Amino acid sequence: MSPSASLIDRIESLPRRELYFFALYRVLIAAVIAALLFSPLANLVGESTHPRLAAVVSGTYLGLSLLFLIAGRSERWLRPIVVGSVVVDIIATALLAHALPGASAGLSMALLFNIAAAATLLPLSLGLALALTAAAATAGEYVWNVLENGDPTRTLAELAMFITSYLALAFVSYQVGSRARRNQQLANQRGEEVANLFEINELIIRRMRTGVLVVDGSNRITLANEAASTLIGDSDGNSGTGKLELASAAPDLLRRLQRWRNGWNNEETPLQLSPDQPEVQPRFARLLAGSDLTLVFLDDSSVVSRRAESLTLSAMGRFSASLAHEIRNPLAAINYAAQLLEESTVITDTDRRLLQIIHQQCQRTNGIVESVLGLARRERANPENLDLAAFVRRFVLDYKQSLTLETDSVEPIITESSVHGLVDPRHLHQILTALVHNALKYGRTGQEPARVRLRVARMERSAVIDVMDRGPGIPEKVASQLFRPFFTTSEHGTGLGLYIARELCRANQARLEYVSVPAGGACFRLILPGPHTMLPE
Repeated sequence: MSPSASLIDRIESLPRRELYFFALYRVLIAAVIAALLFSPLANLVGESTHPRLAAVVSGTYLGLSLLFLIAGRSERWLRPIVVGSVVVDIIATALLAHALPGASAGLSMALLFNIAAAATLLPLSLGLALALTAAAATAGEYVWNVLENGDPTRTLAELAMFITSYLALAFVSYQVGSRARRNQQLANQRGEEVANLFEINELIIRRMRTGVLVVDGSNRITLANEAASTLIGDSDGNSGTGKLELASAAPDLLRRLQRWRNGWNNEETPLQLSPDQPEVQPRFARLLAGSDLTLVFLDDSSVVSRRAESLTLSAMGRFSASLAHEIRNPLAAINYAAQLLEESTVITDTDRRLLQIIHQQCQRTNGIVESVLGLARRERANPENLDLAAFVRRFVLDYKQSLTLETDSVEPIITESSVHGLVDPRHLHQILTALVHNALKYGRTGQEPARVRLRVARMERSAVIDVMDRGPGIPEKVASQLFRPFFTTSEHGTGLGLYIARELCRANQARLEYVSVPAGGACFRLILPGPHTMLPE
């Protein structure tokens, strides 16, 4: 049975169960009355004024109650069964109350439950009609008793309270039942939606290109979709049925999973789980809190990279304007509030440290916003014939004046009096600022000060500006991803500086490359078209 059928069956069985318990309660009351009348405990119900009537009614009532219990669980005949059984309850109660005056109050109180239960299952008109019938029967029994004995066994106040209770309880019970039915319909609808979503999600997970594994605490694969089975080389599909050990299917993945369980950060290097399959980037997550089941996502690194880059760049253009308004303004308010709190004298050292973290993260977020806006709103390049040697000298002088370098140094290396190139001066300033900033930040070894050199030279028909440092250099694997958007090796970097610089170069028909330095350090080479490239050959 599917989850949807099971859930709907449970919901639809509620009225049947209510009818069953209603009939079971009636049998219980009838059995108690009969047991008291036909046992040595008959004196507990008081003296009977009509013993034969009490015996016949109690026996008949018990038999009818058993009949309703056996045959009265069909939802198809819900209204006739409920109305008929409650009418029997009312008649039996009125007759027993007349035959057993000492138990009349208890019998009338027991009838309250029958009226309330019926009102929850029936429309308001039928519920009130049964309540009025019960009230009429109670009043009729009172009149019958007066006419027969002349001295009623109950007062008019008691009679009025029971009649009022029947009507009020019927109305209130209908409201409760009506709300329960609405909730039942809503639950039925939600149950179908959840069941449909379950089937859709199962199909999506099974067909999605991202591999999904569920690994238990014993490192056994309990569930795997088709993509994951292919990536780990399980052509027989054993991983999908929980028959495969992760150690034998993908030992490298198991080692990384164990490191993740031990608290290590996720490694960014991709894995190749099978010789004929692409590299994947594994991600781990606990299925439930406190559970030993682990979800393993196997993302194709090349597909993820292209998709993320495409989505990110398209989103930057669409949301740059709203980004400035929606993030920068509240971010400035948070930063300003943190600064005001830092000036308070009642802030503890621990709270002050938290405020510093808030301030640092605000600055980082603002830097990300500035970078995204800088990329999204850049204007079309207007190349000019610039003397690059003079431009670099002025740039270095302005950079030193605007920033305090302390022990670090930024110097130009210009061997020729003038080197001309075609470039937009605003774009060139932004490119050099990004490159020099990175060189000062990453181009140092240990505690030694950073030394950044800007060299200007000619190269065939082009002009070249090299931004060099003497730091540890850049590993080959990292160098291949330097110009990807949002790629960074720093916890506080945005990963947009080099990407924006390369895009600005492309806008000026220039190139930005990373050049490996054998002797150590890093070099970013900006190759600009020379002025003679505009002349016909």
